[in-house]
Amino acid sequence: MIDLSPLARRLAGTPLAEWANGLQAQLDTKMEKGHGDLERWQSALDALPKIMPSRIDLLDGLTLDTDCDDETREQMRTALMGLSPWRKGPFELFGVHVDTEWRSDWKWSRVAPHLDLKGKRVLDVGCGNGYYMWRMLGAGADSVIGVDPNWLFFCQFQAVQRYLSEPSAWHLPFPFEDLPPNLEGFDTVFSMGVFYHRRSPIEHLLALKDCLVKGGELVLETLVVEGDVHQVLVPEDRYAQMRNVWFLPSVPALMLWLRRAGFSDVRCVDVSVTIEGLPAPMRAVIVARK
Repeated sequence: MIDLSPLARRLAGTPLAEWANGLQAQLDTKMEKGHGDLERWQSALDALPKIMPSRIDLLDGLTLDTDCDDETREQMRTALMGLSPWRKGPFELFGVHVDTEWRSDWKWSRVAPHLDLKGKRVLDVGCGNGYYMWRMLGAGADSVIGVDPNWLFFCQFQAVQRYLSEPSAWHLPFPFEDLPPNLEGFDTVFSMGVFYHRRSPIEHLLALKDCLVKGGELVLETLVVEGDVHQVLVPEDRYAQMRNVWFLPSVPALMLWLRRAGFSDVRCVDVSVTIEGLPAPMRAVIVARK
């Protein structure tokens, strides 16, 4: 059982307290339904060696390490590979390099210089396996909550979480739509690699804004196309080998959408042509204030 009482205690006295108090029951109900492979993934988690890190680096990468013998390291490798495929990363866990489909560290290096997360309460929407959540803590965030309904990603997060004795990050295996409206309790909200999968992009922006405290900051990272304020691409089928891609605005169009959704101080801080295993799409990072 995943115990969310530390999260409820952390959020006591905040605008998120009432929501947090109901999360344990919501999670328990979700886990009862489970997933067909959840038992297998749980076995992989149970097989992880019981060691604790003497070195933790969440700032320059995601590295946990301590002195351990080859047998322990091989046990670690076998258990981690039982949670494959790993998409976001990479991870360095006790001498085991966990290679990943995407180089999330490259994306983070484009985003992080434009952020001030020190002491912030953060929400990561579509958090995947939590890679960015750990990097947010490394950047000084007080606490990070991630939501993503994918059970494998949830188990991969738990694999890292169990080696941090005082965690300040929590992964909730819920879709973003399960969050109650008008939470207004997060200092910073991230939506990275999510926006172009939304059929209603303006509704997504409004929902993200409703999670922020007044003056809070949205960090939106998404695929974009070149063009003026009127340019928006709606792919007929796949885009960059991905299904379920809906709206790809130009940067000026996206900034207009954010202003129409009620954000201010909207600025584009990065535009990069990236590979990440795909045929060179263009991605932008937009920062805006509620």
